[in-house]
Amino acid sequence: MPADSVSVTGWGRTAPTTARLVRPRTYGEAAAAVRECGARGGIARGLGRAYGDAAQNAGGAVLDMTGLDRIHAVDAGGGTVLCDAGVSLHRLMEVLLPLGWFVPVTPGTRYVTVGGAIGADIHGKNHHVSGSFSRHVLSFELLTADGEIRTVGRGTPLFDATAGGMGLTGVILTATVRLQPVESALMSVDTERATDLDDLMARLTTGDHRYRYSVAWIDLLARGARTGRSVLTRGDHAPLDALPPRARRHPLAFRPSRLPAAPAFVPEGLLGRTTVGLFNELWYRKAPRARRGELQPIPAFFHPLDGVPHWNRVYGRGGFVQYQFVVGHGREETLRRIVRRISERGCPSFLAVLKRFGEGDPGWLSFPVPGWTLALDIPANLPGLGSFLDELDEEVAGAGGRVYLAKDARLRPELLAAMYPRLGAFRSLRRELDPRGVFTSDLSRRLGL
Repeated sequence: MPADSVSVTGWGRTAPTTARLVRPRTYGEAAAAVRECGARGGIARGLGRAYGDAAQNAGGAVLDMTGLDRIHAVDAGGGTVLCDAGVSLHRLMEVLLPLGWFVPVTPGTRYVTVGGAIGADIHGKNHHVSGSFSRHVLSFELLTADGEIRTVGRGTPLFDATAGGMGLTGVILTATVRLQPVESALMSVDTERATDLDDLMARLTTGDHRYRYSVAWIDLLARGARTGRSVLTRGDHAPLDALPPRARRHPLAFRPSRLPAAPAFVPEGLLGRTTVGLFNELWYRKAPRARRGELQPIPAFFHPLDGVPHWNRVYGRGGFVQYQFVVGHGREETLRRIVRRISERGCPSFLAVLKRFGEGDPGWLSFPVPGWTLALDIPANLPGLGSFLDELDEEVAGAGGRVYLAKDARLRPELLAAMYPRLGAFRSLRRELDPRGVFTSDLSRRLGL
């Protein structure tokens, strides 16, 4: 099977490393690629939307699984789909929406594969209701280091190690996923402003139970009495009777729009404090104080940035760090303190969101726990960024929280066990399943996974 030596990076475009990129087109070719990984091992890769180094493998093999992209069966009556792990959520939406079904969980981009969704145990705006992606996976087929293909069902140790296991237990080949019924491809959306962080948390706490989806954009450059001011957006799938007559003709039409791609070269410093501060001010002021029942297409509500190909280029050649952490209920003061610190530090982030998590899922390295999660993007070349985020990591770990491995690019390994209590069980199963370390990545080497 041909392989190319290429430079591989995550969506944040930091710390590129060189690996042999292998593109299997059959399950047999995938098994052969695993057998031929060599001393540096291999790791599966989907569409490259992990922000850090989870799908990189310096000096080893990277298996591009996007060639395995068949949808094998759709049960339109029971609401399940059996598909290859290389199928994207975008493709599932194209096929399933006309049948009245939607993916059960989607992150901020639909350009992730089903295998990546399981390996990172992705979450979305509906975690407080629906949990993570793996909660809706009934079973999957896993190619393990011994070359065996195992059918893995819910409630087994191998399922729980693989869901959120960042591809380190094997290569997911197929999955059976339970779907969400919908009557239209439109969302009914409520939008409101929150004047500060406490106002936002109060609105989320008292009102989230009325919505399937909830997320808040937060201004992390606002200070003083405005610290944490936000725009809160919540909604649900619009029922057929809420659509205007024209939209009822084709209620399940899925027509994502696309804008021109971001330029290949963007001047460094474009997203500095001044420009991001101006953007944040305009974004907050243009948001309605309160608007109810606005109809929005699915792409506009869930994936606005997908309309701009290669939007990650706007951070310049230095790339950016996506930092996401969660702290539990009862740890609100830790969240307040971290937001104040980010604000006082002047971190220029225009893609900062706050959500509430519901009950966690059984994945041993799954990220969500009940509580509050904040995600923000920061230009990687910001002076002193590494030491500042190290300090935030200490606060998060001290509060019993954790950072999201699918977005991490720089966590210190000594904090990992405090953040993920099932780490010992994960390492033990991995040693038993893969004693030669066939499956490895830059992330696993950096953190000692």
